[in-house]
Amino acid sequence: MNNESKYIGGYFQLELPKMLEYHTKAIRLNTGRNCLQYILTCKKYTKIYIPYYTCSVILEPITKLGVKYLFYHIDNNLEIVENITLQPNEALLYTNYYALKDEYIISSLHAKYGNNLIIDNTQAFFSTPLNNIDTFYTCRKFFGVPDGAYLYTNKLINTPLKKDLSYNRMASLIKRIDLTPQEGYEDFKEISAKLQNNDILYMSNFTHRMMCSINYQKIKSIRQQNYNFLHQALSKTNLINLPINNNNSTVPMVYPYFTTNKNLRQKLINNNVFVATYWPNVKQWTNAGTIEYQLTENLLPLPIDQRYTTTEMTKIINIIQSKQ
Repeated sequence: MNNESKYIGGYFQLELPKMLEYHTKAIRLNTGRNCLQYILTCKKYTKIYIPYYTCSVILEPITKLGVKYLFYHIDNNLEIVENITLQPNEALLYTNYYALKDEYIISSLHAKYGNNLIIDNTQAFFSTPLNNIDTFYTCRKFFGVPDGAYLYTNKLINTPLKKDLSYNRMASLIKRIDLTPQEGYEDFKEISAKLQNNDILYMSNFTHRMMCSINYQKIKSIRQQNYNFLHQALSKTNLINLPINNNNSTVPMVYPYFTTNKNLRQKLINNNVFVATYWPNVKQWTNAGTIEYQLTENLLPLPIDQRYTTTEMTKIINIIQSKQ
């Protein structure tokens, strides 16, 4: 029983519609990195292979548990270069980049690595997990929520877990509505920092309630529409060619635009199109001759999410194609 159903009367809580969350059969946890810690704890892996092209937070649970790790390289198609052979007590972590590598995971990685494969779907919220393959998702990259993650695994942790609290992580979300993105950005960074080095906790009641208020089918359709709109206009100048499939299952996180134009990121930002850098730590792990370094420098993750229509996509296209 959640808190709101225990009490009758009094002041109102935040009004949210009640629907089904998307990952109804997953374990609800507080963060994606803690999903990985959960897997490593249960499966007792002694070594894990991870991509150079990933966020530095992925090392947090690995180093906390003292698990040995080795990096591997990817190619221009975001696929593994090395021929990695795993021992029974070893795992390979692969990131489903921008939610565009579902077919590669199914056709290649699943067959090769079997149950020793771990899929990082933090950029692929809508991608379907494979049976008996440890897979985890986060909520913040796709929705306006303060935290939360989903985990699919066939082994449960032995220690009892407490439930997280999220009411004090709402400042940036609220400021984005009442003020401007810039005025809430420091709060966003502060909240992100507070998610570091937390214990494994169950998802908070608040985040769970928010995840049950989302129209997922509408969001899927908008993201697919926006992605295809950008791809039609920009694919000829994009150094990565990643069209989404035609079976309506791919739901991208962003449109990855890989360019040699060093000034384009700042040009977009100057025109209030905010594009993140994935991930600054990669430049410390690699050298300038690697594809991972180049992706960090020159890949622009263009926003395609549910807040926007083809009007905003047209603005992005015009900025990119403008000579000024």
